[in-house]
Amino acid sequence: MSLTVSPELLKQAQDGKVDRSDFLACVRESLPYAWSLVSRLAAEREQSGAVFVDNQIAPPDEAAYGQLFRALASTSIREALEAHFGVRLAFQNCHRVAVFDLGAEEAYASFTTPEAQLLNQTPALVNC
Repeated sequence: MSLTVSPELLKQAQDGKVDRSDFLACVRESLPYAWSLVSRLAAEREQSGAVFVDNQIAPPDEAAYGQLFRALASTSIREALEAHFGVRLAFQNCHRVAVFDLGAEEAYASFTTPEAQLLNQTPALVNC
């Protein structure tokens, strides 16, 4: 499962009225590695004023990899993270999360090309 959902949050979903802050709390508690990575990158981008910053360090274990995959593969989780942190997210390989300023269209487009994906390949990442 991607998220550990409390009975109260499940009831909100069944009623069709999920509170955004409750959903974000569920994501933060269920996927702490992914949350902390996105949070750190968003803060770095904000502090530096760069159009984007990215993570180049592999997660410490399989559980952390799984959290990144679940967070970034889910449209609703990704969109909630983007809205909460005021950024746009992109993902390459198994751990290269990038956080973009919302106005950084050119940098985002360049990062997400097939060429960028291919150039970011290394033998070490074949089975990540």
